[in-house]
Amino acid sequence: MRRVAFALAALFSLVGARDPILVPEVSQHEVQVRQGFTGTDLLLFGAILEPDGRRAGRDYDIVVVLKGPTEPILVREKAKKLGIWLNAASTGFRSAPSYFAVASTRPISEIVDDRTAAIYELGLDYLQLSPIGSINPVEQDRFTKGLVAMRARQGLYREAPAGVTIREQVLYQARIALPSNVQTGRYTAETFAISHGRVIASATADVNVSKQGFERAVADYSQSEGFLYGLAAVALSLGMGWLAHRLFAFI
Repeated sequence: MRRVAFALAALFSLVGARDPILVPEVSQHEVQVRQGFTGTDLLLFGAILEPDGRRAGRDYDIVVVLKGPTEPILVREKAKKLGIWLNAASTGFRSAPSYFAVASTRPISEIVDDRTAAIYELGLDYLQLSPIGSINPVEQDRFTKGLVAMRARQGLYREAPAGVTIREQVLYQARIALPSNVQTGRYTAETFAISHGRVIASATADVNVSKQGFERAVADYSQSEGFLYGLAAVALSLGMGWLAHRLFAFI
């Protein structure tokens, strides 16, 4: 809160801009993933003010979009053949966010039109994914919905249509959960102030998710010594299998 107070004090002296100014902040700029990590909640908060420091003299909505690092991904469909589920059609995406969450003061459909929502990716229905190669638009839509549904079940994609609260037309806050299976890397929290269907202000804050302790040591070793790490993993698997066999032999 102290950083926000300093930022607000500095903004009180600004004049000449027509649109309000958005001042965002995040409760944690560094999330450390250690052994036994069960997830955490991020509190995204801030204020929206007129350029002269007064409270915004208009009604507005706040939408917060939290994105994780992007990654290429291959999505496969399952088909039942002769009573067995097998891999069927598949398609790849060049840059799918590993994590994507949207919180807003009310449903996105009540705040902006589809075109504006698509430009700013304000919701799971408006994710802009780049398919690899040429693909029929109908198939692309089917695979996109399949990817979104899969990651929503994993807790990695989520929406909260009433997840943002505003107090006295100035202060806002949203709480977004990061599950235990989040990918490490740089996360971006984009905050949008919207009035009468138009984005009147936006701002960005960063969050870094990193492994610490034993998990970080294992991850670093797997990157620097990939061959030896693979051999160690195989040896550990064989050892555990042998140990389980010996234990069950005495039962």
